Amino acid sequence: MDRVKSSMQQVPNAIPKVIRRTGGANSLELERENFERVQAVSINKAINTQEVAVKEKHARTCILGTHHEKGAHTFWAAVNRLPLSSNAVLCWKFCHVFHKLLRDGHPNVIKDSMRNKADLTDMSRMWGHLSEGYGKLCSIYLKLLITKMEFHIKNPRFPGNLQMSNRQLDEAGENDVNNFFQLTVEMFDYLECELNLFLGVFSSLDMSRSVSVTAAGQCRLAPLIQVILDCSHLYDYTVKLLFKLHSCLPADTLQGHRDRFQEQFKKLKSLFYRSSNLQYFKRLIQIPQLPENPPNFLRASALSEHISPVVVIPAESSSPESEHVVETDDLVDTDVPVLPAPLETKFDDLFGTSAAIDPFNFNSQNGMRKDDKDRLIEQLTREIQALKEELESFRLESGRLCQALRGRVNELEAELAEQSHLRLQAVGESEFLKAELDDLRRVREDTEKEQRSLTEIERKAQANEQRYTKLKEKYTELVQSHADLLRKNAEVTRQMTVARAAQDEVEAVRKEMQEKVKAAQEGADRQEREQLEHLQELQRELVSSRAELDSLKTSMASSQQSGEVLGTQLAALESEKAELVQSLSKVEAELAARGEELERVQSSLVTERESRVKSAETLQNQLNEKESREQALESQLAAARWASLQGAVEEAEKIIQDSLAQIDDPAHISCTSSADYLASRCQASLECMERLNSTRVAFLADNTGVSELVRAVTQSGHLVGDTIVQGSATSHMVPVEQADALSESVKVCGAEALALLGQMKQQDGLAAADSGKLKAALEAVLAMAEKLRPRGLELQQGELGDLVEQEMAATSAAVESAAARIEEMLNKSRAVDTGIKMEVNERILASCTELMQAIKELILSSKDLQRDIVESGRGAASMKEFYAKNSRWTEGLISASKAVGWGATVMVDAADLVVQGKGKFEELMVCSHEIAASTAQLVAASKVKADKDSTKLHRLQQASRGVTQATAAVVASTKSGKSQIEETDTMDFSSMTLTQIKRQEMDAQVLVLELETRLQKERERLGELRKKHYELAGVAEGWGEDEEGTG
Repeated sequence: MDRVKSSMQQVPNAIPKVIRRTGGANSLELERENFERVQAVSINKAINTQEVAVKEKHARTCILGTHHEKGAHTFWAAVNRLPLSSNAVLCWKFCHVFHKLLRDGHPNVIKDSMRNKADLTDMSRMWGHLSEGYGKLCSIYLKLLITKMEFHIKNPRFPGNLQMSNRQLDEAGENDVNNFFQLTVEMFDYLECELNLFLGVFSSLDMSRSVSVTAAGQCRLAPLIQVILDCSHLYDYTVKLLFKLHSCLPADTLQGHRDRFQEQFKKLKSLFYRSSNLQYFKRLIQIPQLPENPPNFLRASALSEHISPVVVIPAESSSPESEHVVETDDLVDTDVPVLPAPLETKFDDLFGTSAAIDPFNFNSQNGMRKDDKDRLIEQLTREIQALKEELESFRLESGRLCQALRGRVNELEAELAEQSHLRLQAVGESEFLKAELDDLRRVREDTEKEQRSLTEIERKAQANEQRYTKLKEKYTELVQSHADLLRKNAEVTRQMTVARAAQDEVEAVRKEMQEKVKAAQEGADRQEREQLEHLQELQRELVSSRAELDSLKTSMASSQQSGEVLGTQLAALESEKAELVQSLSKVEAELAARGEELERVQSSLVTERESRVKSAETLQNQLNEKESREQALESQLAAARWASLQGAVEEAEKIIQDSLAQIDDPAHISCTSSADYLASRCQASLECMERLNSTRVAFLADNTGVSELVRAVTQSGHLVGDTIVQGSATSHMVPVEQADALSESVKVCGAEALALLGQMKQQDGLAAADSGKLKAALEAVLAMAEKLRPRGLELQQGELGDLVEQEMAATSAAVESAAARIEEMLNKSRAVDTGIKMEVNERILASCTELMQAIKELILSSKDLQRDIVESGRGAASMKEFYAKNSRWTEGLISASKAVGWGATVMVDAADLVVQGKGKFEELMVCSHEIAASTAQLVAASKVKADKDSTKLHRLQQASRGVTQATAAVVASTKSGKSQIEETDTMDFSSMTLTQIKRQEMDAQVLVLELETRLQKERERLGELRKKHYELAGVAEGWGEDEEGTG
């Protein structure tokens, strides 16, 4: 019994020993090592130097490995150890396996592989130096794989195998025609790389032998299966995208797309046909056949005839290769760990079994019957068996728990690796975006420089044109003045001829004048300016000669008169001399008497001077005391004046600092202002700066006028602070770049104002204080405010509102006049023309009449909509004020109305010439298209500010569709009439000889070449005209100012 008890005590201790021994059987590291080992073996078997095709089972193992680890880290870790740059066959088989991974592997394979893009590019460039063999093929294949990765990175909606539905294809373009256009170009490039590899493989094989059944040939042909799968999807998507683009864009715009598709269609059809005849492809893939002719994208209904090519891969045969597939147990260990055999038998070794020899079986020893001890032994044996079963259940449960924990650890590690990969990818994308942002900034700076240089060149060209106009006007004036001078010269010559009979003394002068005039006339034929100068000189000489003659005559008469006057003056002077001698003697006697009196006065002055000196000394002392007191008072007064000036300056500084602080205050963001008010504040600040400068100069000259300077400083602080606040508020209403520039300008203005006030706070700096920088900053803010002012404000409110009504009325009148003229032409045609010509004219004029009616309905609808817009948006303002406030919209209406009226007038003129047989049908069609464009512009300008639920807007859109249909009817009737008239002019060559036909054939060829040359020149001229029209329209509508403001 003691042995039984001891054995029972040993059972509970055996259970935890078994659990501890089985807990570390399979770890995460062991599983990872097993996975990497299996992947490395499969990769090395798939990518080797043997010139045979890659086995499918090895490639499938690599694909399953990417799905297991959710990426391609293990694949690239193994591939980077292979000598791909030294063996072309090894590199070719790597490209094949990598192509399979990109198509069928985990989506993260593409992202993980982009890190090795630079190495693949260098390898492609290296193999490209070989002109034959696998080297050239490896270079082409690597370029294809790089293009495929870039395509899927740019278009992440496309999976690696390119399988998408039509709805997913539409979502990839985001319903934007520009995105569809760019996506089509990228698909063309993608398909071009696929076709290059196709052609490269076929050109490297000797097709005269059965190369598809040889191992070397199959090694080259095997990757083409992936190429065929890609090409079928790319061809299908390209056809659908081209049909979608043709439904949105003109056919001329997509001519390049169609040409490129035609070229690739021919190549792809030929390659599919050649591939389908190869024995190697017949058992592996079912290649589709493309239609005989490419789709007609100019016919929208041809899309329904398009059949998407489907590549069918038959089910794999039960070949020995296909049977030896790596089981998933090699990749993921899902089995519950099993205890080793020694551990299972450990319990039996310790306690034994019922079948073994039992030491407590006393019956077998002495042959006695079973007693109570035997029953106890059997009971103990059953309990031991139950304990063994319980131990086995514990073992199984612990195994399941370990497996669940191991799976959870694998998931957490995979999530950690994915997060790390996403973080690295985000860092790379952020660096890429930063580089692109720097490039965009440089491009914008270059564009701004070019725009400024272009503006400067246009300004110089305009100035040169104005200068040329002025010079031309001056030249015209000079020519006119020269003609007048010639007429005056002839008159002078006649006068001189008449004067010769009366004045014989000036005969010599007259002859000299005639010779000079004759010489001047001969010189005038050479240079008009020299003749003009000679004539002016001759006239001056003639006038001077006459003046000299008159002056000589007058001088002779005056000299005679002066001689007589001098004689009388001489007699008067002699008598006056005698009188002066007598008065001189009298004066000498008076001077003697005055001298004595002077001596007496001097003695009295000496005594009086002494007494005055004493009194002056006392007064001087009192004056010195008074001046000292005045100087003390003056110093106190000057200190008080300076203190008041400093107080005013400090107060102005506080005002400006508070204004600068409001710029960065979040509560100030909601404040707004207008460019007009900002300009008025800047103008007031500039005027205050002039006043501040003048009062500062006056204060330096006389410091008593401090009150004017204090008032000027205070006012300038208030005005500059107000300018800063209004500039910041105005920046909240303009685009971001202009707002940043305006904010920076007002900050510079505030800094310059603080610097100027800082100089004025110091006595030695007051004289050197310069307000020039502050004026420049204010002028810069003023210039920006002027640029931000709407162009419509340059007009008066009444002018802009009246102009809208006038233009709309003029357009209505032009349409009414055009309709009346068309009716008149129709009546004339019925009275004069007969037969086909009358039928054609009636049809064309009837369609033109319908077009005029549709335009009239459109104008009425536009007027109603504009009236509704004005009534709903003007508020308490008047209609003219609303037009002035929305000046850009108003100018758009004016421009559109002018275009509609002009188009109606031109179309009527063209129709008149066509009816008379003098015009061209093409001119009438062009006029119809121009009217359609003008009405579309009018509709767009009218519906800009309209409510989308407005009934009048719906009516306007209905009228616009009516104009479009009427325009199409005019074009259709014109084309039909042209074809009917051309059919009547049949060509009869029955009576012509061979020589005549050959001659006319040559003439026709010459005419065709001339017309083609003329057509090319006219197209170039049309392009230049459209460019110039765009520039003029931009100037009229203010596009240049918008670009300059946003730039």
